[in-house]
Amino acid sequence: MALLTWQDDLNTGIEVIDDQHRRIVSMINQLHQAQARGVALVVADVIDELVDYTLSHFAFEEELMEEAGYPFCAAHRRVHEVFTKRVSEYRLRFQAGEDVVDELKSMLSRWLFNHIRNDDRAYSEQVRRHLDRFAREHEQGGWLARTVKRLFH
Repeated sequence: MALLTWQDDLNTGIEVIDDQHRRIVSMINQLHQAQARGVALVVADVIDELVDYTLSHFAFEEELMEEAGYPFCAAHRRVHEVFTKRVSEYRLRFQAGEDVVDELKSMLSRWLFNHIRNDDRAYSEQVRRHLDRFAREHEQGGWLARTVKRLFH
């Protein structure tokens, strides 16, 4: 059984970002399922994959915001940095043998949905306008296609 279910109010209207967010939700659900099976090695692998993917997502999102000229990009980046530090601490505690999975799942679930609904929603309109303009100017791809390919394929 899934821990989290995607809800329509989480859509930013930026397909590539929404797909990445859905993948993070899926990974949190994988963490939940791995914990239920009780296989610590699988839990560790899911935590590592979740952290690594989230870092890539943050880097991509920050590049998008910068490219679009979003004025609060630096503040958004700081939110990402604080979150990354928190998750890294959970990973270290887990690696040291502490049972942090319930706490981690709870924090991830609350943080992710709040972040999407508030912080990500704040930049979405400006980024969508930028991407629409960019797509019209670069019909054959360009920065977005290269960045998605480099980070996620």
